[in-house]
Amino acid sequence: MANLIVSGAGGRMGRLLVSMIAREKQHSLAGAIEAKSAGFAGQDAGELAGVGRLGVAIIDDYASIARPNTVTLDFTNAAASLEHLEVAAAKGAAIVIGSTGFTPEMEARAKQLAMRTRTVIAPNMSIGINVLMKIAAEVAKILGNFDAEVMEIHHRTKVDAPSGTALALGRTIAEARNLDFQANAVFGREGITGVRPPEKIAVVALRAGDAVGDHTVIFGGIGERLELTHRAQSRDALASGALRAAAWLEHQAPGLYSIRDVLGL
Repeated sequence: MANLIVSGAGGRMGRLLVSMIAREKQHSLAGAIEAKSAGFAGQDAGELAGVGRLGVAIIDDYASIARPNTVTLDFTNAAASLEHLEVAAAKGAAIVIGSTGFTPEMEARAKQLAMRTRTVIAPNMSIGINVLMKIAAEVAKILGNFDAEVMEIHHRTKVDAPSGTALALGRTIAEARNLDFQANAVFGREGITGVRPPEKIAVVALRAGDAVGDHTVIFGGIGERLELTHRAQSRDALASGALRAAAWLEHQAPGLYSIRDVLGL
């Protein structure tokens, strides 16, 4: 039984994680944290999540509860997650990060810190989406002369674009084709763009309503097109993947891991 700390316990993902931990009984809720500005300090995490009193009060001091025998689940934002990773690395606490929106500088710092403790960083914890990434890499090699594009849609409140998952899919395709993703990525088209260069990989972001997250990889050839789509129907898929990652990470050596490592893909 893993001792779990939920970061961002007052948010939608945080509340869902708390409720799943309470319901499944396979893990123990060891702590719940939230930013002081959120106004949830002192509230019982279970009551806030709608599952009844759990005896775990929400606090704003992560360093006071981070321990080597804990695994933190962090779905906050890039800046907060990086701060929490700093603490986890100093305390030897394991941490699972599902936040997106990291700048290249933040990614570099996160990779340095991650090696000092047990860390999973993944833009999408869904098992299905990580299977899609593996398949997309294989198809990108097989259909090497097909144009590759990535399209995603998320809810209107998502603050970063394209999604971290869409970027990860683009990088996966580029790596499979021995291409530099940054040099070949296209993030929008307008006006007279000219003929599409074969090596380019477009990543298009849509925002509408309450869409949890759809990702489609399009391989376009002459006279045919292959589309691979994953649709997240609820955040349960992300939460379940995070709990699976936490259980796996608890027994690993210090280092940076992905969900594909967790799943053995």
